[in-house]
Amino acid sequence: MRILNKAVAVLTIMMGCTAAAQKPIIQTKYTADPAPMIYNDTIFLYTSHDEDDAEGFKMLDWLLYTSTDMVNWTEHGAVASLKDFSWAPQDNGAWAVQCIERNGKFYLYCPMHGSGIGVLVSDSPYGPFKDPLGKRLIDTDHIWNDIDPSPFIDDDGQAYLYWGNPDVYYVKLNEDMTSIEGEVVKIDSKPENYQEGPWVWKHDDHYYLAYASTCCPEGLGYAMSDSPEGPWEYKGMIMDATEKTRGNHPGIIEYKGKSYAFGHSYDILKSKTSTFYERRSVDADEMKYNEDGTIQTIPYWNDKGPEPIENLNPFHRTEAETIAWSEGVKTNKTEDKIYVTAIEDGDYMMVQGADFKNGATKFKIFAQLVSGGTIEIRLDGAEGQLIGSSKIEKEAGNTYKLYTSNMEKVPGVHDIYFVFKGGDGELFNLDYWEFQK
Repeated sequence: MRILNKAVAVLTIMMGCTAAAQKPIIQTKYTADPAPMIYNDTIFLYTSHDEDDAEGFKMLDWLLYTSTDMVNWTEHGAVASLKDFSWAPQDNGAWAVQCIERNGKFYLYCPMHGSGIGVLVSDSPYGPFKDPLGKRLIDTDHIWNDIDPSPFIDDDGQAYLYWGNPDVYYVKLNEDMTSIEGEVVKIDSKPENYQEGPWVWKHDDHYYLAYASTCCPEGLGYAMSDSPEGPWEYKGMIMDATEKTRGNHPGIIEYKGKSYAFGHSYDILKSKTSTFYERRSVDADEMKYNEDGTIQTIPYWNDKGPEPIENLNPFHRTEAETIAWSEGVKTNKTEDKIYVTAIEDGDYMMVQGADFKNGATKFKIFAQLVSGGTIEIRLDGAEGQLIGSSKIEKEAGNTYKLYTSNMEKVPGVHDIYFVFKGGDGELFNLDYWEFQK
């Protein structure tokens, strides 16, 4: 039995979904530097990507995940990589990225560590993204400081780009979002504890600058201003610096009436080894404002994570890579699909808050045989109520096939655990699933 996170697995089995279903929110890959963007009532979460064998920073591409409920996240694979910049080194350095929409186009601001900041453009938030300039967007004499770009568009339409470590810089962007207006400005009085990773947004009449603060460990500090150009007054910590983590990186959104802070931790890595590697995992938590506009401090990422905003509809086709929590499994992307893979005996994955209404009678899953096995469908825990199973049986060929099985009819809202059973080695690959009434 191969377990990604034994401590969390034990808690989850004992307590069901309430035990760590959302800490961190992505488990199938190592992700960092979360950059959430709201578009068409959906959260588009862009992240950097630590490779599974990274010891120091080993980062080659940028990933995308989406959600409409803050608990179940669907992977869309790499949407851009170093290869999209012909002028940048291709072997490493795909650091913290951020995307913004303007006039129906999507602008992805990408730092290549030691090579400056570039921009990619797409007609879709899913990509493909293309380099319109063929050179870096920000060209300075402090290129090694030019990391962590954060775009912001003010209410008057003026766009800005912020970035920098150990100093913080900004420049005005033209409406085309791919050229700058005026000179790069260094903020002389940078906020207290500023380290890197600026994130700028506006709430009510206040401007906010969040950032990774102190090092190391890093928390999430913030400052406020009456103008996007400052001056910035330090106000405190969104998240305290703690020995539980090493680095951090803020991403802030307001979504469906609530505010959320994203960051990253080393919690999954620490569950596997006491040796330190740069293999991070994205986290999220609800963030609350005080009446005066200041922000309430979060001590650390809540094991339970944010409350689900809405229920998941299990009667719609759901991509297998839509996951709230998983143990052991990985994901892969080909030209025509993303799928769940590396599935072995004892692994499982879970989706949170599925509304069965009056109950389901059948379960369908589109799967590819490897060695074969069984999918147990359980409710509210990896050892919860068994309502059915689906056998992925041996047969000629290894193409994807739709498997259908009967279910015990159980009504109401439940977390669904797909628990995988079989022999040695990999059992099968999964593309999508759906329940029927």
